[in-house]
Amino acid sequence: MNRKTLVLPAVVGLLAPLLAACGAPDGGGEDGGSIVVGTTDRFVAPREAPAPFDPAVADGSGAHSVLRQTLQTLVRLPDDGGAPVPEAAEKCGFTDTGSESYRCTLRSGLTFADGGELTAEDVTYSIQRVLRIRTPHGPAALLDTLDTVEAVNDREVVFHLRASDATFPYKLATPTAGIVPRGSYPADAPREGFQVDGSGPYTMKPQVRDGRVTKIAFTPNPRYRGSLRIRNEGVELALYPDTTALGRAFDAGRVDLMTRTLSPQQAQRLRERTGGGSALTEMSGLTIGYLGFDTEDPAVRNTAVRRAMAQIVDRDRITGQAYGSTAEPLYSLIPSGVTGHTSAFFDVYGEPSADKAAAMLRKAKIPTPVRLTLHYPTDHDGPATAAEFRMLRQQLNDSGLFDVTVRGVPWATYRAARLRGDYAVYGMSRTPDFPDPDNFTAPFLGPDNVLGSPYRSEDAERRLIPQSRRESDRSAATTMFTRLQDIVARDVPVLPLWQAKQYVAARDGVTGAARSVDSGSALRLWEIGRE
Repeated sequence: MNRKTLVLPAVVGLLAPLLAACGAPDGGGEDGGSIVVGTTDRFVAPREAPAPFDPAVADGSGAHSVLRQTLQTLVRLPDDGGAPVPEAAEKCGFTDTGSESYRCTLRSGLTFADGGELTAEDVTYSIQRVLRIRTPHGPAALLDTLDTVEAVNDREVVFHLRASDATFPYKLATPTAGIVPRGSYPADAPREGFQVDGSGPYTMKPQVRDGRVTKIAFTPNPRYRGSLRIRNEGVELALYPDTTALGRAFDAGRVDLMTRTLSPQQAQRLRERTGGGSALTEMSGLTIGYLGFDTEDPAVRNTAVRRAMAQIVDRDRITGQAYGSTAEPLYSLIPSGVTGHTSAFFDVYGEPSADKAAAMLRKAKIPTPVRLTLHYPTDHDGPATAAEFRMLRQQLNDSGLFDVTVRGVPWATYRAARLRGDYAVYGMSRTPDFPDPDNFTAPFLGPDNVLGSPYRSEDAERRLIPQSRRESDRSAATTMFTRLQDIVARDVPVLPLWQAKQYVAARDGVTGAARSVDSGSALRLWEIGRE
């Protein structure tokens, strides 16, 4: 991951013109003790999703950040983003040439934080409950190539795959494969609430106010046995309602390190500061933003409508005006920096053109203007989302070919409505579970796609995705991934728009900021320390 560190002065009122008081958790990052990390992640447990931190149902980089601190996985991704390395296991590997049988041997003496023994039976139980619970379009889709898992003895686990899958070790490194104690997690239902129990580097204690988590105290787990080195005596994760409140807390010294999410204005102000006091680290990110389509909805059922939208949208203007330096245009599902990335949409559509879009609609005999409502979440991806959708509306309406309205919906309602198919067109972002091109294509084009869309590509499902998973050398699968990106550009079941950058701002004396976030935006709190 590319990182650039900018030094900033610690001046009280640094962001004062930008920030205003807003209800937020109390903090205290100036007196030693726990390091306070501030984010705008939001954790609630509504009736329709009462288990935000259960690995069988949790999704998104925010929830996964919490799980990575508290649950162990058999393997983990190293800092350099290479192949997975042992974590709860002392060794793992495929035992056949076809990548269909994967065996792990656990470290000796593993225990959960409560002192209970951790054995191979806990591993199989954890994996099997994910598959048993299987929420629609949920994390169980990651394990779709797994046939059976068995505990050979107390320390050995064997995974039998129903098809070749060279990406399987990466999937075992995700929180979905986190190991949970059998006595604390039901076998066939999610564990409701905000508590997480495991054998990871930290234990956790959430603070909840009005049904929303406001703070999580992470304390080093004295029973932890793994490959991570913990560089602090504890971390407090403080959750703020918006970037304004987060920035104000950082400026006032109540937060030692802030990330997810800085607004474009904040990032720009911090970038322009020089001198001592605090530092801003800029990192390439793998989070992508896109429009999704319900391809059976009458408004967008005809491919020509979706292709016309792809022909009109001006990504440069959207990223430049709505996101500033915090994002860049994206012309493919696979982002820049990931093996197999192409610019498929630019290759097909070139520069934005209303005339070309009009020709597409005329040829398909689509009456204009096409009336659409674009939905987006108001409290999930930061304040720039609203500006992005205002620009999308303007660009489409200015063409004279569309009559577009936009509607923002709170995330707690939005997520369930999207999966029900309530929206013909909707905005989403996606952060990868692991940094492999398969994780940017299979969730959209495989049998268990995250879109909740009826779109299917037989070529993708039956040939290209299975073929790509047979290649242990991921660069050898580039041809298949190029073809998958071409299919998306042709049929437009999803319209990629932007690729985000990541920022971490840390006050003087805090170390490890550049290592505190991985390429998928998940926190690595064990990397943070004090001088």
